[in-house]
Amino acid sequence: MNLEALLADRLAAPLAAVAGFPVDPVVRRSQHADFQSAAALALAKRTGRPPWAIATDVAAAASAHLAGLATVRVSRPGFLNVTVDDAVLASAVDDLDDRLGVPPAARPERVVIDYSAPNAAKEMQIGHLRSTIIGDALAQLLGWLGHDVVRANHLGDWGTPFGMLIEHMVELGHDRARHSLGDLTGFYRVARAKFDSDEDFRVRARRRVVALQSGDELSRTLWTQLVEQTERNFLDTYARLGVTLTGGDFVGESFYQERLASVVDDLAARGLLVESEGALCVFPDGFTGRDGEPLPLIVRKSDGGFGYAATDLAAVRHRAGDLKADRLLYVVGAPQRTHFRMVFAVARAAGWLPAAVTAEHIEFGSILGDDGKAFRTRAGDNVRLDDLLDEADSRASSAAVGIGAIKYADLAGDRRSDYVFDWDRMLASTGNTGPYLQYACARIRSIFRRGASEPGPVVLAEPAERRLALALLGFEPAVTAAADLREPHRLAGYLHDLAVAFSAFYETCPVLRSDGATRASRLTLADRTARTLGLGLGLLGIDIPGEM
Repeated sequence: MNLEALLADRLAAPLAAVAGFPVDPVVRRSQHADFQSAAALALAKRTGRPPWAIATDVAAAASAHLAGLATVRVSRPGFLNVTVDDAVLASAVDDLDDRLGVPPAARPERVVIDYSAPNAAKEMQIGHLRSTIIGDALAQLLGWLGHDVVRANHLGDWGTPFGMLIEHMVELGHDRARHSLGDLTGFYRVARAKFDSDEDFRVRARRRVVALQSGDELSRTLWTQLVEQTERNFLDTYARLGVTLTGGDFVGESFYQERLASVVDDLAARGLLVESEGALCVFPDGFTGRDGEPLPLIVRKSDGGFGYAATDLAAVRHRAGDLKADRLLYVVGAPQRTHFRMVFAVARAAGWLPAAVTAEHIEFGSILGDDGKAFRTRAGDNVRLDDLLDEADSRASSAAVGIGAIKYADLAGDRRSDYVFDWDRMLASTGNTGPYLQYACARIRSIFRRGASEPGPVVLAEPAERRLALALLGFEPAVTAAADLREPHRLAGYLHDLAVAFSAFYETCPVLRSDGATRASRLTLADRTARTLGLGLGLLGIDIPGEM
């Protein structure tokens, strides 16, 4: 039951009667009552009447509309405080089904989510963590709500970097292409250094790119081995991290290569391309550089090569056109904000992104060290993701706790904000942490392992019971907000508040030491809490250990 929506519906008529025109009550949860509406304050500005007087009139008119559901009172300077009847809360908790009151989406969409997106032949770094965790949480949330979710792992597997690496591998002897991914990362560093300092190697590396694009057998064989080896390694990392990406979700840049020429042709046919210093560009309206000059989106470089913009445009066209997506989500760091805004603008101008299709850049902040700078090793190197997961295993009581701590710390705050990576805070068993929530759920489950009797109808006799019932009925709006706003922290924050409410209930309302109807009622409250925490954490991709 969405109590906010139900109460807003019941208050709409009294507000309209007092105001003389339709008014949105905007009912929200409150610390001062179960729910609160500030509609009278907004009406005061429009009508010139004191908000207290408006709220008093609305409260009097609302009594019939709220009969049997709730009571309303007025607080200064003009808030409408709504208290739901105990019997209504108890019945609503009793009625929670397997979906805990969350209905499937009324209008399911096909949603393509672009996330993780590491580079082939390189080890995943901590810089890939946020995209992977946030993207997977959104994929699970939207999928559970009934949307048709297509996961797109945009693997960097093409272009000059592979010309350099393959040429270096040929020099070493192509049979050595079966080295570990760590070795390949080292080879790439050497190849990069040679490319930057050795003109002869640079020429050969560029020729190797042409050979690869032309289907040269040796080049293609080595490239295939590199990519397959990389994908196997990434899948191992995803399994450790507990994300749902599979081998079928890899869609490398190579997939779009044969589509890039037609991207240029289509843009040219629509009169959108402009030659600038030998490059082919689009200048979408409203984008300027620091100098105030129009900002170009470079589709084809002056040397005839294609950059990220061309690949991203081809991806938009494929996802909206071939995959028939209703919504495109790109879970990529905030520094790429302007790039994606320009890509979306050009795609709309080209007709590849119809008005009915939504494209969103799901941006996120950075992971920082305690010095406020990008999180790195003590030696100043990038932190390998597998090393981070190894440390989580060694620091925590189990892999589920360690990985859960990392994931929850990332998801608990607004994704747009930076956060400081702090092992002690993440692994703490108290506060707004993954281990605290995992422990809360494990503790509830232990109640039922101790031979508890059957749950029964909910009876709300104590304030802590009532607060827990209200918290349980907040799951649906929390899930809806997290999905609709693409903000997993709204669900994470709700789960923490629920765990806190259960802790207060557990301390003041004995479960197994109570008897009869009281015991059965409290078992139902405990059961609903465990199910809600378990489902909510699962939607965030966080496992719950059997015991802690």
